Amino acid sequence: MMDDKGQISAELLLLFGALMLIMMISVIFIAQEHELNQAMAAARSGAVEGLATSSVAIYPKDTYRDYSMSKTSLLTPYSVEIINISYEEIGHDGNYDKKWIQFKVYAKTSHRFKNDELVSIGDRINFNLRKSIAVSFNSTKATNKLYNPVFSPHYVYTTANVKWV
Repeated sequence: MMDDKGQISAELLLLFGALMLIMMISVIFIAQEHELNQAMAAARSGAVEGLATSSVAIYPKDTYRDYSMSKTSLLTPYSVEIINISYEEIGHDGNYDKKWIQFKVYAKTSHRFKNDELVSIGDRINFNLRKSIAVSFNSTKATNKLYNPVFSPHYVYTTANVKWV
């Protein structure tokens, strides 16, 4: 005579096995999305920091010296507003064997700056954006002094020139 006592255990094992498989696959996708969310939060924080230090005219000594000779309007406080920060997956970077993500900042100002001054403001914003991502992922030693590119476990990050609207 056959006994049905082992049938429930086998079905439960099959169910738990399938759930474990689904959870393991989900964790991979969730971890990558978390990584991108962490990078975006760090990018926003860094861009705001770069904008704040730039707009109140706080610069390193060498930058101040350079600006005092050619970009004097950047030495007084000014107003710039960040409109949007977005990222785009460019593709796979074969050099680092990671997905390549490019951040783009959109900003505006009511002040009439020359084009090279806008580039300098944008460079300061992008530098701090990349630096913040590097600090966030503890990858400051894996990049150069301009934090370009920046790395996380699955991605390599760069920035496009700030778009002025």
